[in-house]
Amino acid sequence: MINIHEVIETNKMIEQENLDVRTITLGISLLDLAGPDLSEVNNRIYNKITQVAKDLVATGDKIQREFGIPIVNKRISVTPISLIGAPCCKTIEDYVTIAKTLDRAAHEVGVNFIGGYSALVTKAMTTSDELLIRSIPQALQSTERVCSSVNVGSTKTGIDMNAVKLIGEIIIETAEHTKERDSIGCAKLVVFCNAPDDNPFMAGAFHGITEGDAVINVGVSGPGVVKRALETVRGENFETLCETIKKTAFKITRVGQLVAMEASKLLGIPFGIVDLSLAPTPAVGDSVAEILEEIGLEYAGAPGTTAALALLNDQVKKGGVMASSYVGGLSGAFIPVSEDQGMIDAVEAGALTLEKLEAMTCVCSVGLDMIAIPGDTKATTISGIIADEMAIGMINQKTTAVRLIPVIGKSVGDYVEFGGLLGHAPVMKVNEFSCDNFINRGGRIPAPIHSFRN
Repeated sequence: MINIHEVIETNKMIEQENLDVRTITLGISLLDLAGPDLSEVNNRIYNKITQVAKDLVATGDKIQREFGIPIVNKRISVTPISLIGAPCCKTIEDYVTIAKTLDRAAHEVGVNFIGGYSALVTKAMTTSDELLIRSIPQALQSTERVCSSVNVGSTKTGIDMNAVKLIGEIIIETAEHTKERDSIGCAKLVVFCNAPDDNPFMAGAFHGITEGDAVINVGVSGPGVVKRALETVRGENFETLCETIKKTAFKITRVGQLVAMEASKLLGIPFGIVDLSLAPTPAVGDSVAEILEEIGLEYAGAPGTTAALALLNDQVKKGGVMASSYVGGLSGAFIPVSEDQGMIDAVEAGALTLEKLEAMTCVCSVGLDMIAIPGDTKATTISGIIADEMAIGMINQKTTAVRLIPVIGKSVGDYVEFGGLLGHAPVMKVNEFSCDNFINRGGRIPAPIHSFRN
């Protein structure tokens, strides 16, 4: 039972500490819509999304009003489009028509983003996969709400280095296609290793082939709540610190579980998972970096940062799994630079570098996220950075991802402004030593020895 003390405590989290439900994401399977006629497939996609998701935004708004819990985004994820387009898309332009259909459907139902313009190429690319990947620059240029992702590696299969090389070129091309808007197209493109099928967070959300016809996934957030809780135990030992984070994560996750179950009931769609990631925003006091500082660091990036982040991530997960039987997605701590004012401050102070961020991703939820880099960075350099991050995920049996934004016309020390939840960021220095010969080898990196567990 929930007592009055817990009600008051939750209200305080919402009103003073930036607690919110970051997203209700409705996953929709499009597998039944594939066919040889492109026009018919586009019509089916539009009709199914607008029918299944017609009440999503209104339901989110109703829950927000009734429970007083802010729900920041309502989103849709769909089956990876390279699977749906395979029978009917013969050119890049064919795939772009599907991207525009997704965008039109997202506008119609009023969601913030629609994810799933995606390809899963952990071993090799089919013709359809490669066509979709090559269409990404045009697709993200000509749409507003479409998000794209490519899974290029896994612990079980290794890393498709042909795809890694290609995606480096595609990121540069996407930056060029949207250079009038500070290359914002790259902010909607994520490269994954071990991508989960049930992630509700953009830009990497897609409705995995292991999912049912439709599902409700909820992503909660609350860096400000955790930071405020840690302020009350400042100077205490690690046992007290860990218990405080764990208990706070439990309370945050219970809020997400409540919203998820209510949304499932109202929409008549099964509940999937709660993703209990600590997802920051540009708002002051809503920062993962500030939690690390409260733990005892001068800035994120100082010695001890990786250990502090590992502790935070582990305790968040331990608290969350006690609050919900269905925790999934990414679940942990996000460290995007542009979306976290504390991370931005650390970069400006010289405490946080790209290499340190890479080390931190060994123990956090995702990876190199929302990082602006010089617009003249070579495609092979970007591919090399992606390969490093994919290797971390593959060897450590975890999800890792890269969302780099080479901002055309800008260099180290310049600033880029994306607006809204995407925030703003300083352009960070990239190691300029060449990895061309490594990237140009072609083929794939085999799975590690510990992948053989059958």
